Amino acid sequence: MAGAVTCPVWHCFGINKKPRFRVRAERLDGNELSVVSTDGVSVKETTVPVVVGKGYLVDGGNGSLKSRTEKRMGCEELELLWDDGYGTNTVKDYVDAAKDMIKPDGGPPRWFCPVECGRPIKDSPLLLFLPGLDGVGMGLILHHKPLGKVFEVQCLHIPVHDRTPFEGLVKLVEETVRLEHASRLNCPIYLVGDSIGGCLALAVAARNPSIDLVIILVNPATSLGRSRLQPFLPILEAFPDGLHVRTIPFLLSLVIGEPLKMAEVGVEGRLLPTQKIERISSNLTALLPFYSGLADILPTETLIWKLKLIKSASAYTNSRLHAVKAEVLVLASDKDHLFPSGEEALRLKKLLPNCMIRIFKDNGHTLLMEDSMNLLTVIKGTCKYRRSKSHDFTKDFLPPSMSEYRYTFKNVFGFLNFASCSSLFSTMENGKIVKGLAGVPDEGPVLLVGNHMLLGMDLSSLCEAFLREKKILVRGVAHPELFWGNFHTSSNVFNYFDLMKVMGAMPVSPKSLLKALSTNSHVLLYPGGAREALHRKGEAYKLFWPNQPEFVRFAAQFGATIVPFGAVGEDDMAKVVFDYYDYMKIPMLNDRIKEVIRNGGVQIRDKAKGEVASQEIFIPGMIPKIPGRFYYLFGKPIKLKGREDLVENRESANEVYLQAKAEVERCIGYLLKKREEDPFRSIINRLIYRTFYAPLHQVPSFKP
Repeated sequence: MAGAVTCPVWHCFGINKKPRFRVRAERLDGNELSVVSTDGVSVKETTVPVVVGKGYLVDGGNGSLKSRTEKRMGCEELELLWDDGYGTNTVKDYVDAAKDMIKPDGGPPRWFCPVECGRPIKDSPLLLFLPGLDGVGMGLILHHKPLGKVFEVQCLHIPVHDRTPFEGLVKLVEETVRLEHASRLNCPIYLVGDSIGGCLALAVAARNPSIDLVIILVNPATSLGRSRLQPFLPILEAFPDGLHVRTIPFLLSLVIGEPLKMAEVGVEGRLLPTQKIERISSNLTALLPFYSGLADILPTETLIWKLKLIKSASAYTNSRLHAVKAEVLVLASDKDHLFPSGEEALRLKKLLPNCMIRIFKDNGHTLLMEDSMNLLTVIKGTCKYRRSKSHDFTKDFLPPSMSEYRYTFKNVFGFLNFASCSSLFSTMENGKIVKGLAGVPDEGPVLLVGNHMLLGMDLSSLCEAFLREKKILVRGVAHPELFWGNFHTSSNVFNYFDLMKVMGAMPVSPKSLLKALSTNSHVLLYPGGAREALHRKGEAYKLFWPNQPEFVRFAAQFGATIVPFGAVGEDDMAKVVFDYYDYMKIPMLNDRIKEVIRNGGVQIRDKAKGEVASQEIFIPGMIPKIPGRFYYLFGKPIKLKGREDLVENRESANEVYLQAKAEVERCIGYLLKKREEDPFRSIINRLIYRTFYAPLHQVPSFKP
C-alpha cells in the first residue's frame, strides 16, 4: 500500500531558516521510496542533496531536482595557507541547527549536505557522516568548512521519533555506498562514524570487503559491554517509566563532553591570557542552551530507544569485526565518560588488520565538537587522505591552511622558534651575502641541500621562514620510519611527526623526489639523513653524505636549481652526553635496539658503506643549555637547466655533487665564525631588545 510523508528541507538544513521548498517521500512498495517536489519555490545558490531510501537527488534551484553528478564538478586546487574556516562554528551553531532539525516531520532517515561545506576541489572523494546518539547529523558542524573543501560531504539525519532498527540503518548506508562505488570505482569512500555511527560504519565495511572504504571511528560504541551504560540497560527495560525519570539526567550527563574543550573552540593561542579567559568565559555561557536543549534532542522515549539500539549495534558489529578489511582510523578520547574509548581503540588496533589510532588525552565523548581536534588536519597528518586506490604524497597532498600554520608554528613549535630566534642569510648570483632569502629562487623546481642539526631542530625555523618571507612551502623528504616504521605505527597520539606530514613532509625515496621536482616544488633534502640528525658526541656539523651523486642527477632531469645551505646553532641549545655508542655498551639496551630495528624498523641505504649506512633510530641523551641562536646561510645557487647530460654522465654529476657539498661546508664554517660577531646571540640580549623594539623575526644579527 502506498504511503506518503512530507518533510521540509532547509537552506542549510538546520540553520535558523524557514523552509525554502518541500519534498514528499512516497512509499511505492515495501522497500523503495520516490521523491516528488511539492512546490516550486525559488532557491538561489543552494545545493541540498536528499536521499530517501534509494533516491539520491540534489536541489538544482527553482525547486527542480538534479542528479548529483553536477555537484562533482569541483573548483581548482587549494592555495597555500588557504582559509579553512575552522573555529568559526561552535557548539552554539550546533544547538541552533538542531532546534530546527528535531521538529517532527514524519520522514525516514535521509542524507543531506550542509551548504556551508561549499564546493570541493576537483576529484574529491565522498565522505558520509554517520551521527552518534543524537542522530541529528550536525555533529561535524565545526568541521564542515574545512572538510567541504576536499570532500563531498553528506550527513545522515535520523529524525528524533524514527525507530528504524540497526540492520535497517546498515542497509540504508550500504545501498548508498554501493551506488557511489559503482559510479567511482577507483575512488575511496569515507565513512566517519561517531559513537553508534562507528558501529554502523564497521558493519557496512564488514558486509562490503571488496569496496575501497576508509573508516574513521570517533569514540565508537563497540565498547558498550565495558561502558558505564551497561548496568542500566536491563534496568531500563525491566522497570516502569518512573525510574526513567530519575535515571535520564544521569545518562544525559554521560553524553556531554568536556565543557572547557568545547568553550576553547575558536580561541586563538596568540591572545593574551586575559583575552583568552574572557573569550572562554563567554563561550561557556553560550553553552548553556546546549545542555538545556539536550533533553529536546534526546527526549526520554528516544534516549531509551537509542540505548537499545546501541546494544544491538554493538553486538552486531563485534560479531563481524573479523570481516573488516577496510582502512581504519580510530580517534578516541581519554576522558570519555560514556565509553572506555581509549581502551577500545587499543583493542580495535589489535583486531583489525589495517588500523591506526590517535588518542586525545584531554577530550570527552563529544570529540568532534571540542577543541584540539581539527578532523581534516588529523586525516592529513595520518596520511589518510587520498583520491585513488593508494595514497600519493604528491597528487594527494593538500597544502596547509592558515589555521594549521598558526597551530604548528605558534602552538607546537612556538617555544623553539622563540628560543632559537633564527637568523637567515642567502647568497645572490654575484656572490654577495644578504640577510633574508632573496638569494633563493622563487620559481621551482628548487632542491635545497644542507646539513641536519641535532634531532632536526633546524626544520621548524627554516620552513616557517620560507612561508613567512616568500610564501613558499618547502617540502622536506624524511626518513621512511616516520611513515611506515615503528614511529608511525606505535604512536597513539597526534604528534610532531604527524604535523610534519601536514606541512609537506614525504618519505625519502627516488620516486618521491622525482615527483616533487616534476611539480616545480621547493624540496628540502638532507643527504646525511638520520646519521646527522642523531649524531654522536663530538660530531656536530660534520657531514655524513653518501658517495652517490643521485640527487644531482634527479635535479638535472628536471632542470632544477640546487641551493646548498649550512645551519648552525645546535651546540647553543643542548649538549649530547649519551650517544648511540653508549647505548650499545649496555647489554639490555643493545638487544632492545637491535630487536626494534629487526622487527619493524625501516632500513634505507642498506647497500651503502661506511658511516652513512648507519641509520639506526634512537634518541641521544642531552643536557639543555641556555638558548643561543640558529643561523642559516644559503649558498650560491647551482643552476642545472640545460644540463641533461648529468643524468647519464656520472663523472660530471659527481663534480657538481662535490661542489654542492663543499659549499655546504663553506656555509657552516662562515656561520660558525660570523656568529661570534652577533650581539644578540644570547637570549637575554634578545629579550631586552624585543621588549622595546622589534618582533621575533626582526631581531638584528651580525652584518654579512
